[in-house]
Amino acid sequence: MRDYAKVAPKMWHGKTMKALRKHPEGLVVAMYLMTSPSSNMLGLFAQPVLYMAHETGLGEEGARKGLQYCIEAGYCSYDEESEFVWVHEMASYQVAPELKATDLRCKGIQKDYESLPDNPFLLEFFERYATAFHLTKARGIEGACEGPCKPHRSQEQEQEQELNKEPNGSVGSADGKGAEKLSSDEKQSDGDSAEGKGEADGAKGLPRCNFDAVVGLYHEILPELPRVRIPTDKRRKDVRKVWNWVLTSKKSDGMPRATTGDEAMTWLRGYFHRARENDFLMGRGYRSAEHAGWKCDFDFLLTERGMKHVIEKTQGAAA
Repeated sequence: MRDYAKVAPKMWHGKTMKALRKHPEGLVVAMYLMTSPSSNMLGLFAQPVLYMAHETGLGEEGARKGLQYCIEAGYCSYDEESEFVWVHEMASYQVAPELKATDLRCKGIQKDYESLPDNPFLLEFFERYATAFHLTKARGIEGACEGPCKPHRSQEQEQEQELNKEPNGSVGSADGKGAEKLSSDEKQSDGDSAEGKGEADGAKGLPRCNFDAVVGLYHEILPELPRVRIPTDKRRKDVRKVWNWVLTSKKSDGMPRATTGDEAMTWLRGYFHRARENDFLMGRGYRSAEHAGWKCDFDFLLTERGMKHVIEKTQGAAA
């Protein structure tokens, strides 16, 4: 447990905290994550929701609601399976926005980073802070680079060029026409087929899910939304979950949504098109400055909350 944590008063005037003002549970969870007994200066730590529920007094429902508000506001990311949370800007608050290469804290941060248990946010953390803290070794994906890497958030075009040079083709595709590339080993382990045209998916007997093709549809139909740059295990798992749901569920008129891989891709194409029609998801029509600028992303569209927004709150044929 840390002895203390930094909480800057000016954070209340930041865009993220302003976006949470209408959601008291979100504000409580945001402050809790900054000062949680489980937290560390990196902002990347195991945080069971039940602990959060008990220690904030929100209860499990309130804690989960507050956590979802924080995720939607871009304050943090959370993985249910590992129970790890990443508070995106926490390291910049707790340590510094950036350090000189000669600062001994850089080695300490690298050491703390390398000692973290496996979780879905290791590579994303590295991409965010590699330049600021002079990190030298990435974790979270096979063949990740060693040596300083520039984070795509601050220098997007340079990072896209660097991503195309990554070993094993793990990420890349800066042409904007499809999903970031996976290595052949990752594709095999993910159960992707070359075209997603109906090969059996093991015991389930379902057409295989082509992760690249699904992300390619997202980039094609929703180019104004944040790009999918890192094919994390969680993203692949979430895509497969939605894929399997499309192939095993029925529309409101009682007809199957899809029975083949081609039909599933057609349904997903329509799904992304319906997302474009949703003003809330696309950040259109906000009268409040507190919500201005927020848009959904690929990850949100794969969540139950995101799917409800698309399917239940847009007009069109039976979904």
